[in-house]
Amino acid sequence: MMGYRKFDLFIWVLSVLCLGWLCSGFNPADNYLIDCGSPANTSVGDRVYVADNLASKFLSTPKDVVANISLKSITSFDDSPLYQTARIFTESSKYTFSISQSGRHWIRLYFYPFVFGGYDLSKAKFSVSTQNHVLLGDFSVQNASLVKEFSVNITSDSLVITFTPSNNSFAFLNAIEVVSVPDQLITDDANNGLHGLTTHTQALETSWRVNMGGPTVSFEKDTLWRTWVPDHSFQVNANLAKYVSNIEAVTYDADSALATKDIAPQTVYGTLTEMKSADEPNSNFNVSWEFTVDPGFQYLVRFHFCDVVSKSLNQLYFNVYLDSLIVVRDLDLSTLATNKLAVPYYMDYVTTSAAVSNKLRISIGPSPLNNAYPNAILNGLEIMKLNNSAGSLSGANSLVPSSNSSSKSNVGVIVGAGVGSFIAVVLAAILFVLYRRRKRLADQGHSKTWLPFTINGTNSHTTGSKYSYGTTASAASNYSYRFPFGVVQEATNNFDESWVIGIGGFGKVYKGVLNDGTKVAVKRGNPRSQQGLAEFRTEIEMLSQLRHRHLVSLIGYCDDDSEMILVYEYMENGTLKSHLHGSGHPSLSWKQRLEVCIGAARGLHYLHTGCAKAIIHRDVKSANILLTENLMAKVADFGLSKRGPEIDQSHVSTAVRGSLGYLDPEYFRRKKLTEKSDVYSFGVVLFEVLCARPVLDPSITKEMNLDEWAMEWQKKGQLEQIIDSTLAGKIRPDSLRKFGETAEKCLADNGVDRPSMGDVLWNLECALQLQEAEIPGDAEGNSTNTIGEQSPLVNNFQ
Repeated sequence: MMGYRKFDLFIWVLSVLCLGWLCSGFNPADNYLIDCGSPANTSVGDRVYVADNLASKFLSTPKDVVANISLKSITSFDDSPLYQTARIFTESSKYTFSISQSGRHWIRLYFYPFVFGGYDLSKAKFSVSTQNHVLLGDFSVQNASLVKEFSVNITSDSLVITFTPSNNSFAFLNAIEVVSVPDQLITDDANNGLHGLTTHTQALETSWRVNMGGPTVSFEKDTLWRTWVPDHSFQVNANLAKYVSNIEAVTYDADSALATKDIAPQTVYGTLTEMKSADEPNSNFNVSWEFTVDPGFQYLVRFHFCDVVSKSLNQLYFNVYLDSLIVVRDLDLSTLATNKLAVPYYMDYVTTSAAVSNKLRISIGPSPLNNAYPNAILNGLEIMKLNNSAGSLSGANSLVPSSNSSSKSNVGVIVGAGVGSFIAVVLAAILFVLYRRRKRLADQGHSKTWLPFTINGTNSHTTGSKYSYGTTASAASNYSYRFPFGVVQEATNNFDESWVIGIGGFGKVYKGVLNDGTKVAVKRGNPRSQQGLAEFRTEIEMLSQLRHRHLVSLIGYCDDDSEMILVYEYMENGTLKSHLHGSGHPSLSWKQRLEVCIGAARGLHYLHTGCAKAIIHRDVKSANILLTENLMAKVADFGLSKRGPEIDQSHVSTAVRGSLGYLDPEYFRRKKLTEKSDVYSFGVVLFEVLCARPVLDPSITKEMNLDEWAMEWQKKGQLEQIIDSTLAGKIRPDSLRKFGETAEKCLADNGVDRPSMGDVLWNLECALQLQEAEIPGDAEGNSTNTIGEQSPLVNNFQ
């Protein structure tokens, strides 16, 4: 009988190796496939899992139970025969595998809970560990089948996987794989913000593996036996996305170090999700996906791209975002893929801080580069969790529980992690005490007028250490990154007063430079500011979830020790207001002003229509429209923003907030907020752009309010009398007429009579076209069809 078993084992090993050679370009040095509890070998696709009794030499257990059910009893979506049997462990047990070649290996654990005798496998609770890492802690499986996939770097000649039941419970396993991984699959090339991070030595857990724009890709179609799921269930707004399939066009470049079939299969690179309006000019929105992740960990995010939609090279440029960060700007696949179309390319990114939320958002959107038809694509995505400093993939507090029968290897993991955690806690406590003492001495004579950031009624304090991954803002910052105070302090030269670039109701705004050279604008809350914690949280919540080329990007925040600090992308040309009146900025041409208004209108239009529920800015004004180096407009300052009304409601009832001179009078009277309140404020901005005077000027009693004064001249049909004197003789009448009519409609007394931001945008684009239209006999630009040279009524306001 023993001879037959040895022969069967030999045949199994030989068949697995042969199938591997025939079906995959990669030949794994180690390839263990075990069907736990099975009395015979099990074939799944082209793979053979060895019977549990033939693989008994790998298992060491003092006490276990073999369980089974009939195939028709499996109610899971995945009715694999691997789920018919299981091995139940009532005490700590381990599998030991000989490793013939060191390096990264897959560990795949298969679970399906069923009832066998007195064991309900859905009630099992246990931990799984290797010699160096905790893979699962206090783990349980509820109702459905589940495959947990890990990738670990093995440097010894054996791998020990230990299953440890929690107190008064048991462990179970349906099947297990230990398979070598190609060396080039995980390298240290991932972009990240932490120096010294070596991804190839860390343990990884696959959180998500997604095929964008296509169906499920089963393991039979993947050279490394991976499964890829469709992306539609992760999309934030499916109405913005379009699916494309062109699998035959994919060509792997054998002469370069780009993606191979081992990186991702052709069926992944041949399908994609793109912007739904990619065939329409001036499309400006992002396509986003949202994934559930475990907070407190860093993640390796792998993006897969293959341009199978462009007709020629250098047509496709787009941005890629991870939460509120721009991973890559103006991505040019033509250049990256060796100046060829349909060549697969992948890019890795490691999150720069431990996630403080259980959500991770991925977005793609058009580049600001002048594309005729803006578009953005994504073919595939992988999200892999990295082990923490304690070597765990299950959280700092999820180490393997103690057990009287625990193996020495488990004890080593527990003790080592415990001692390390204890030392870390002691050091953190010492640093915290020293920091608080120094801070208290520095703050003597000053009193705080507000409390630290509060989550669920509990004050949260964190230190300012360089890599302090706090969770203090998690309730309001599902998608933002938390900057330690020390990093912000360094970026602003210790909040150097000479670096101040603005002062607002919230506090001062400083110019800053991060360690990687990125310029930022740092808004530091004033403890005595009327705009306090609520606005701080609103700003984080709104900007972290929004991504548009005409909205200012939030890079992160800091709430250490009661600070309220917001970190934005830096806008080289400051505010629109500073270019209109009251500063040394150069005046803008009429074309530039129209383009700025169009950009701001696009941003507001996105707020009103680009999200599941409209967002009302509530503080639209020239000071909140910022300009990039190329004078592209971006809407800023979302501290007062509100979500729009529900579908069955016409408005939001709320206290009146906003800026004098821009405030919608209907909103002021009725305290009923709608998107049309933003439209009114934007109408005031339009007249401000035209006249270049403050919206309120107390020195002129009769003409103090810009909106009323400008409307008088508009109704007279004499708007040219009040334009900015620097524009005299430079505006064509048709352009001015269209612009004035648009502003007038925005300032209608009743909100229902005002246009939508989409209509405003259309009319402003029309005004720009009228300004740029060729007029016979005007080749030199000297046509008399422009507004007169003098606008005396505005001269007093320059």
